[in-house]
Amino acid sequence: MPPLLEVVQLTVELPTAQGWVCPVNDVSLRIAAGECLGLVGESGSGKTMLSLALMGLLPAGTRSRGHAWLSGVPPALWNEAPPKHEAREPYRRDLAAASERELRAMRGRDMAMIFQEPMTSLNPVMRVGEQITEAMLAHNAVSKSEAWDRAVQAMDDVAIADAARRAHDYPHQLSGGMRQRIMIAMAIVNHPKLLIADEPTTALDVTIQAQILKLLGDLRAKYSLAMLFISHDLAVVSQVADRVAVMYAGNLVEMGSAQSIFREPAHPYTRGLLKAAPSLTTNRQQPLRTIEGSVPGINRMPPGCPFSPRCSDRISDCDLELPPLVEVSSGHWARCPVVNPGASLPRGL
Repeated sequence: MPPLLEVVQLTVELPTAQGWVCPVNDVSLRIAAGECLGLVGESGSGKTMLSLALMGLLPAGTRSRGHAWLSGVPPALWNEAPPKHEAREPYRRDLAAASERELRAMRGRDMAMIFQEPMTSLNPVMRVGEQITEAMLAHNAVSKSEAWDRAVQAMDDVAIADAARRAHDYPHQLSGGMRQRIMIAMAIVNHPKLLIADEPTTALDVTIQAQILKLLGDLRAKYSLAMLFISHDLAVVSQVADRVAVMYAGNLVEMGSAQSIFREPAHPYTRGLLKAAPSLTTNRQQPLRTIEGSVPGINRMPPGCPFSPRCSDRISDCDLELPPLVEVSSGHWARCPVVNPGASLPRGL
C-alpha cells in the first residue's frame, strides 16, 4: 500500500528584492494512514511554509516545484481526467499540480489544518457552532439542521462539555483551550484523511496542552488520521509522534523513528536541540546550553550546509555543497558529511 501522503523533492520559492529565495528546499517525506510525523525546528526553519504548500495556501507570487501525492481523493473533484502518471494507484492526486478549485474541494474534506492561534483563525462575529456547520455544508449535501447536529457531535468528540449549549457561544466567550478544541472540531467534522496541526498547543498552559495532545491522539486512532504535527517543542513532539523530521533553514536535516531521534540523534543540529531542552535532571544552578549563533537569513544562506557556521563539528566539506540525506541506520536518515563521510547518494528520501 502507498503512503497516504508522499512529498517528493518539494521546493518553495519566494520573490525578494535580492532574487528568489527558498524557505523550503528539496523536502521529501512520507506519512502513512494512522501515523503521526512530528516536524520540528526553530522559528523560520520552513515548517509552516511546508504545511501551507501542502494545503495550497502559499502567498501570492510564490512558486513551487516537486510533488505532494495524496491518496484517496475522488476523481469527481478533479477538473479533468488524471494523467497516467497520476493514476498509478487509485485516487492518488498531486497536490502540487492541483488547481485552486480542486484544492478548495479537498481542503476540509480530504485534508484539514489546525492553525496556531485559534483567536485569529475563528470568526469573532459567528457562533462557533455555525462556523463548524459552515465547514460541514461546504462539502456535504445535507440540510442545515443535520449539519448543525454534526457540528454539535464534533464538539462532543473533542470533549467540550454541554456541546449543544456551547455551540451558541462566540469565540470570545470561550477559553483558549476550548477555542483550540473548536478549531480541532472544524478540522475533523468531515473526517479528513490528513490532518496538519501547526503548533496547536503553543498558546496553552501545560495542563490544557496535555489534554489537547491526548485528544489528538484519540482522534487519530478513532479516524485513522495521518497527522503532520508541527512544533518547536521537542517534549511535545516526543509525546505524539511515531516518526520525527527535523528541519533547519528550509532543509530536512534528519528523519527517523521518534525513538532513534531522541535516543541516538545523528545530526549536530538535532543533538544541539536536545541538549538545549531542560529536563528533570537539569542542573538548575547552571545556565541552559544553547546553540551558538542564529539561523541564517533566507537570502544569506551559506554555500554548503546551512548549519555549518554554527556547528562545532564542521569540516571543510561542509562548505562545499549541501550534503545529501543518507541512511545512517535502518529508517534513520541524516544530512551531514561528518556523520556520513564520503557520501554521494542523491538528495531526498
